[in-house]
Amino acid sequence: MTGGRLIAVVGPSGVGKDTVMAGIAAAAPALVPVRRVITRLTDAGGESFDAVSEAEFADMRDAGAFCLHWGAHGLFYGIPAEVLTDVRGGATRMANLSRGVLERAAELFPALSVLHVTADPRVLALRLSGRGRESTDQVAQRLARAAAPLPPGLDVITIDNGGALPETVARAVAALQPERAKA
Repeated sequence: MTGGRLIAVVGPSGVGKDTVMAGIAAAAPALVPVRRVITRLTDAGGESFDAVSEAEFADMRDAGAFCLHWGAHGLFYGIPAEVLTDVRGGATRMANLSRGVLERAAELFPALSVLHVTADPRVLALRLSGRGRESTDQVAQRLARAAAPLPPGLDVITIDNGGALPETVARAVAALQPERAKA
């Protein structure tokens, strides 16, 4: 079987990456979201993830349980190693990634596509404040990082998620599966 593709979903905190991914997966079931491992409490809300302690995360990382891992905002995130096996076997997977691991992801996944989800900073501020997971200072820090550039040389699709979710999802699916949009 030919290799598959990893779709790296990136964008600033509060832009709705996980919501957009869920919408894409519902509209295009072949685009399967990856369940991340995170050092966050399970009741923190947001995406479905596997919660672990920092010590458990370090043990998993050291044992090779992740194909990609990073730290951000005081947490650690990991993409299970099986994702690399699945993609090499022909599957398509979507993973919420940090911009900081995109270059490594491109090395591991030759058919990497980047779905860059954006929104107006005012929309981001409202969403971040509304989810109640961060302090005012943490919201300000996340907003300051929102304009950080992506590494050059990647296959990037940019989608604005400032409006209605169904429209965002439709544009994303059409961009990620252009053959389906023409059918």
